[in-house]
Amino acid sequence: MAHQDKRTLSSSDSQRQNAPYIHKVGIPPKQDLLKEFKTTMKETFFSDDPLRPFKDQPKSRQVMLGLQAIFPILEWGRNYNLKKFRGDLIAGLTIASLCIPQDIGYSKLANLPPQIGLYSSFVPPLIYAFMGSSRDIAIGPVAVVSLLLGTLLQNEFDPVNNAAEYRRLAFTATFFAGITQATLGVLRLGFLIDFLSHAAVVGFMGGAAVTIGLQQLKGFLGIKHFTKNADIVSVMKSVFGSMHHGWNWETIVIGASFLALLLSAKYLAKRNKKLFWVSAVAPLISVILSTFFVYITHAEKEGVAIVKHIEQGINPPSVNEIYFSGENLLKGFRIGIVAGMIALTEAVAIGRTFASMKDYQVDGNKEMIALGTMNVVGSMTSCYVATGSFSRSAVNYMAGCQTAVSNIVMSCVVFLTLKFLTPLFEYTPNAILSSIIISAVIGLIDYEAAILIWKIDKFDFVACMGAFLGVVFASVEIGLLIAVSISFAKILLQVTRPRTAILGRIPMTSVYRNIQQYPEATKVPGVLIVRVDSAIYFSNSNYIKERILRWLTVEEEHLRATYQPRVQFLVIEMSPVTDIDTSGIHAFEELNSSLVKRDVQ
Repeated sequence: MAHQDKRTLSSSDSQRQNAPYIHKVGIPPKQDLLKEFKTTMKETFFSDDPLRPFKDQPKSRQVMLGLQAIFPILEWGRNYNLKKFRGDLIAGLTIASLCIPQDIGYSKLANLPPQIGLYSSFVPPLIYAFMGSSRDIAIGPVAVVSLLLGTLLQNEFDPVNNAAEYRRLAFTATFFAGITQATLGVLRLGFLIDFLSHAAVVGFMGGAAVTIGLQQLKGFLGIKHFTKNADIVSVMKSVFGSMHHGWNWETIVIGASFLALLLSAKYLAKRNKKLFWVSAVAPLISVILSTFFVYITHAEKEGVAIVKHIEQGINPPSVNEIYFSGENLLKGFRIGIVAGMIALTEAVAIGRTFASMKDYQVDGNKEMIALGTMNVVGSMTSCYVATGSFSRSAVNYMAGCQTAVSNIVMSCVVFLTLKFLTPLFEYTPNAILSSIIISAVIGLIDYEAAILIWKIDKFDFVACMGAFLGVVFASVEIGLLIAVSISFAKILLQVTRPRTAILGRIPMTSVYRNIQQYPEATKVPGVLIVRVDSAIYFSNSNYIKERILRWLTVEEEHLRATYQPRVQFLVIEMSPVTDIDTSGIHAFEELNSSLVKRDVQ
C-alpha cells in the first residue's frame, strides 16, 4: 500500500513537471480618475518634464533657471569667449552679405517696399539671439512665406492702389503670426505642426519654389504688365503674350549673365565645401557689379527696371498701423495664422536639422515662443513675418558659427546698411534681384527626397505630388490646403484601417512572421494566426473584427478548394496592440460569438 502511494505520488510529480507552466499576468494597481487624468495630461503636454531642473533648488537658483528658460543667452553666454566670437563674427558677416540682396528681393515677393525686407533682418534676429535655443539658425524673411503673405494680402488689398492699407494689413498679419507661434509654445502645442507630414512639406516647398521662380520672370524678362495670378497657366500666358512687345533684351542679358554667375558659384561651393563663402558672397558681388554697370551706362533709360529709392534709416514704429478692430482685424488674424504656421514649420525643421548635425537639443516650445515674440515685436517695428532661412542657416553653419551671436552680427551689418548705404542700391536692376531669388529657390526643389518617398510609401508620394501640383496649377493656399488635407487623411486612414497580417512559422525555428514578407514561412495545419498591428479603439474595432472574419473566410475557401483540413483554431497575435478600449472589447466579444457559430476555437 505504501509502495502504491509512493508510485502515485511520483507519477503526479512527473505530471506536474510535464505540465506547461502558465505565466500569471499581474493586475495593475488601481489609479483614481484624477491621478490617471493628470498623468495623461502630463505625458501629452509636458513629456519633457520642464520643471525637473527646478526641483530641490533654492529660490534664487529657481529664479535664475526661470530667466535662463526664457532667455537661453544667460546660460550659454557665461561660457562665451573670444574664440567663439571669431567664428560668429565671420559667420555673421557672411550671412549678412547674403541676406541684404535677398531681403530686397523677398520684399518684392511680398509686394512690400524694399526697406521693410531689410527691417525684417534687423529687429527679429536680435530678439531671437536672446530667446532662441538653436545655435545655427539664421533669421530673416524667406521666399515661401513672402510669397504666401504676398498672395494672401493681395486678395484683400491692391498693393499699388491701396499701398497704405496693404502695408497695415501686412503688419497686422505679422502680429497675429507671432501671437499664434507664441501661443502654441506657451500652451505646449508644438506637436500640432507635426500633423503636416514630411512628404506634404517636400511637395509644398517644391511647388512654392516653382511658383516663385515663375513669378521672377517679370523682373528677369523686363515685363511691365504681368498677371497677378500665381498659377503656371496664367504666368505662361502672360510671359508669352508679351513676348513681341514686352520683353526687354538689355534686362534679359543682365539677368541671364548674373544668374549663370550665381549658379556657377553655387555649383562650385557644392563641389568643394571649403569654398562655401563663394556662394554666400556671390549675390552681394552680383548686386554691386550690376548696380555699377547700370549706373555708368544709364541702362534705366533703355527700359531696364531699377529698385529706385530705398528709405534711409532704421525701423520706424508701426504699432499705430496694426488693425486692432474692424473687419481688417479678422483678415489679418486669418492670414497671420496661416503664415505663422508655415513659418514655424520651416524654422523648427531647420533648427532640428542643424541641431542633429552638431549633436545638441532644440526645445521646440522655446523656439515657438522665441519666433512668436520676435514677430510680435517685429510687427510693431515695421517688419513682416521672419523665420529661419534654410539657405542662410546652411551658410551660417558652413561659416563656422558657434552661437546665436552670428544673428547679432548680421543685424549690426543690416543696421549700418539701413543707416548709411541704402542710397547705393538706387540703381540696382530688378533683374539681378530676380536672378538671386531664382538661384535661392532652386535648392527648395528636393527631387531626391521625392524619389525616396516614392520608393518607401506610395501614399506619401500622393501627398507630396498633391501639394506640389496644387501650388503650381492653382495657388499657394490650395496647395497648402491639399497638403494639410492629405496629411490628415493619412492619419485617419492609419487609425481607422490598421494593418493585419497572417503569420506562419519560419522553418527550423519557433518564430512566427508575416507570410507576405517571409515567403518561406509556413502555416500550421488547422490553425490560422492573425496579427493586429495597431491599438484597438472605437474608430477601428469594427473593421478589425470584420477583417479577421474575412481572413478566416478566405482561408476556409482556400482549404476547401485544395481538400485540406478545415481551420479549427484562430489565434490572434496582439503583441503590437498597445491599448484597447471598451468598443474593442465589445468587438472581440462579437467576434467570439461568430467563431462559436463556425465551430472555431
